[in-house]
Amino acid sequence: MPIVLSNAGPLIALGKLNRLELLADLYGEVQVPRTVYDEVVTEGLARGTPDATTVHLFWQHHGWPIVEIPPAVLSTYTPSVILHPGEREVLALAQTLKNPIVLLDEEVARAEARRLKLAVRGTLGILAQSYRARLLDLAQTELLIRAISVRPDIWISAKLCEQVLASLRE
Repeated sequence: MPIVLSNAGPLIALGKLNRLELLADLYGEVQVPRTVYDEVVTEGLARGTPDATTVHLFWQHHGWPIVEIPPAVLSTYTPSVILHPGEREVLALAQTLKNPIVLLDEEVARAEARRLKLAVRGTLGILAQSYRARLLDLAQTELLIRAISVRPDIWISAKLCEQVLASLRE
């Protein structure tokens, strides 16, 4: 099974939807760089965001790795676009691994991952994969995607949500 690395986007979205278990069901284990964990959990707990608690408890329960990215790994990667620190760390580390999967929602970071020829999935892709793997039925998947499309705290466009729903109904 490939190593799966995530940045903040899918963790926050799945945490808000209380569906982080899909990551365990699909991938067995997901690794996050320390910067990503601190952004989602440490800073989130300091702000009192409920999804930070959800992610923290989930990570603690599963004992999944929080990875320190060696400075040498970061110094060898120069992105072609401006990335957030967590995205940069995920992509820098991914390039050192054999056939990793990176979980990213931000389109600029996803485009950079594709430029690096990395396998990439976002929150909607995780939900679609969960449906195809029969972890969710169509009604559950549709409910989650519709919830994403109307939530102001999950920044995935309603248009993209509708496109994914249409493709799942085919």
